[in-house]
Amino acid sequence: MTLLGDAAHLRAPNGEGANLAMQDGAELGRALAAHPEDVEAALAEHERSMFVRAAAVEADDDGFYSIMIDDDAPHSLLALMAGAAQDS
Repeated sequence: MTLLGDAAHLRAPNGEGANLAMQDGAELGRALAAHPEDVEAALAEHERSMFVRAAAVEADDDGFYSIMIDDDAPHSLLALMAGAAQDS
């Protein structure tokens, strides 16, 4: 069994879970195409690359988690979103 998308990546609600889910599907398809006769090898290849990608996203999320659960939440999250809207 292998997990994809939100089942495999517990993410803050900032869109990265959806991005990882789409990339998981594409990467799994590539791995299956590369190993059409060996599903286990395809899954192992997919999971190795998935863990590396997910770890990189996780490393960038520390500030977002803090904003979501700090003492000023949810106001800190709203301020972040308002600032992003003003920057665009």
